[in-house]
Amino acid sequence: MNDSNRHLATFAGGCFWCMVKPFVEWDGIEAVISGYMGGTASTATYEQVKKGTTGHKEVVQITYDATLFSYEQLLELYWQQVDPTDDAGQFQDRGDNYRAMIFYHNEAQRQAAEQSKQALVNSKRFTQVVTPIVPAQAFYAAEDYHQDFYKKSPQHYHDDRAQSGRDDFIDAHWKK
Repeated sequence: MNDSNRHLATFAGGCFWCMVKPFVEWDGIEAVISGYMGGTASTATYEQVKKGTTGHKEVVQITYDATLFSYEQLLELYWQQVDPTDDAGQFQDRGDNYRAMIFYHNEAQRQAAEQSKQALVNSKRFTQVVTPIVPAQAFYAAEDYHQDFYKKSPQHYHDDRAQSGRDDFIDAHWKK
């Protein structure tokens, strides 16, 4: 892959365990790393972030080849993984560290994210869309045991996801 086609996208959507698998299985997605972004502290660990004192969100940072999978496609997929009406967390995960957010890495991403958000508002699929679009900040990769959690602990992942209400929400709002 040509480095000029390699880009980063960063999304917060509640527990990062549930945000990896929907993105990782597409051609053009090179990596999906669980981590933390958006805080004021100079470091971020799971223990720090879950206490809510750093300001960081749980995020996934995606490295992708834009010639195979566009940022616009990532945005479309992103909206279908979150509850864009909830600014107090996502599904069973409550608190600012679980809030949905789009972190843009450049002006083109900001514009695309704003356009996709406006298209979602215009669709009237939801009564409100409160997901903020903010500049990307320092990214801190999560601890190894969080990476590819759906593969490492499939039963725990399945149980947690089922209990969260995420799949019920997705089915109710996105499945035809």
